[in-house]
Amino acid sequence: MNSSLILSITTFVYGAAAFLYIAAWVFHKEGLGRIAFWTAIAGVIGNIAGFGIRWVETYQLGVGHAPLSNLYESLVFFSLAIAVLYLVVEKKYGHRTIGAFAMPLAFLAMAYASLSPNISDQIQPLLPALKSNWLIAHVITCFIGYAAFAVAFGLSLMFLVRRERKPPGSSGSKMPSSRDLDELTHQMVMLGFLFLTTGIITGAVWANSAWGRYWGWDPKETWSLITWFIYATLLHARLMRGWKGRRAAIFSIVGFGAVLFTYFGVNLLPGLHSYGSM
Repeated sequence: MNSSLILSITTFVYGAAAFLYIAAWVFHKEGLGRIAFWTAIAGVIGNIAGFGIRWVETYQLGVGHAPLSNLYESLVFFSLAIAVLYLVVEKKYGHRTIGAFAMPLAFLAMAYASLSPNISDQIQPLLPALKSNWLIAHVITCFIGYAAFAVAFGLSLMFLVRRERKPPGSSGSKMPSSRDLDELTHQMVMLGFLFLTTGIITGAVWANSAWGRYWGWDPKETWSLITWFIYATLLHARLMRGWKGRRAAIFSIVGFGAVLFTYFGVNLLPGLHSYGSM
């Protein structure tokens, strides 16, 4: 069984987990929540297996490298990072309803990788500039950061949905409190900001070793910096101005929009980071 088939199956497992989490939230069925949790675990196992097997396949084809070099591979890792990060949050805080907002993101990332006709799952040799150990450090740190921002986005949506619901006695009471959601969003934003900062630094070191300069204002570099400033502004405003609640949730959603443009939008522009050229 090759990696592409395993990852295609994983897409549907993540989809089932997302559906079960949503159903558990809507119908208030704890049993569905438990099934959703174990389904998500199965998806993560499949995702890790597919990722590992693809890594082995690159060596079998004589082009051995970490499977992190094109859009398909980055989406596979992005989906894995979202799912693992969410499961850690669920295990630590015990709020399964968050899965109704987080797991669909893991599913959509994997579905886009596996089902989009515009994305090739073919293993390709690395470009000379990509043959560096900095590739692994840069991509992993950036995408863990993106995953944390994705979970923060889900939490922010959940915060806004909860505020629209009626207090105790309604289904809103099954959700975490607004205070818990706000604090969890802040923690995810801090985690994402830390890893994005590390990703930008490792990317700069890699760029210097590959092209002899730390920064070249490539479209992706520029938008990564814009995204960094958006989240830096959010963290600064919370610390200095006490931004919390609805305002912080909306800002988090805007920040994730910048993440998505940094990830996908810049591929439409010419540059060294354009996945469309790989």
